[in-house]
Amino acid sequence: MCKTIAYMRISTREERGKQKFTRQEQAIARWSKENNIEIPERRIYRDDASGKSFDREAWKELESDVNAGDTIVFKDICRFTREYENGYMKYMELLNKGINLVFIDNPTIGTEYIKNMIGVAERQQNRIAKKSLQDTIELLILVELDRAEQEREITVKRIKDGIAASTKKSGRKQGQLDKMSPELETDIKKFLTDRSIKQIDLMNKYNISRNTLKKYIEYIANKKCI
Repeated sequence: MCKTIAYMRISTREERGKQKFTRQEQAIARWSKENNIEIPERRIYRDDASGKSFDREAWKELESDVNAGDTIVFKDICRFTREYENGYMKYMELLNKGINLVFIDNPTIGTEYIKNMIGVAERQQNRIAKKSLQDTIELLILVELDRAEQEREITVKRIKDGIAASTKKSGRKQGQLDKMSPELETDIKKFLTDRSIKQIDLMNKYNISRNTLKKYIEYIANKKCI
């Protein structure tokens, strides 16, 4: 009997505790409800590891558990991988094994969509048209993987730029902040989902103490905004 499996990933072990799986869990729970599919806890795999490699403990357990006809559900392509060349090869390996991949936030690279494009390509009698469609499929996957990495780099750069700008301003004393600004709330949400952003970066940017930052992080986490 075919299984539906969920996979979640947050970043490296060195900074364990700064990220949670909450947002991924909520997205997959919504998808399960919408599709009337129940995923038992034993079929949910979680990794606290870099997306630059597939040498991850839970991922390797998942691969030993998955078979042709099974479906793996991810919140987005970044949970699968952050490295597009190896990511593409792994994607095609799973596709060729008959394993279905669902990316909730990236539906156009789910295997159902890609299989439809492959079917069109295989029906083409013109070799040039067929090759063009095959190249389009590869490009579609690689573009999504590359776009995800670019978005991550832009987010980190914006945080760094904000820190640099804050050094040119005079203002309140360290730790003094009457109210959490919308900008700070947005940056904390980014921090909670991106391990490359550091607490010290936010402390310097907003001129706040570590204890104040921790208070705001806890507040946002309790609101389930991560």
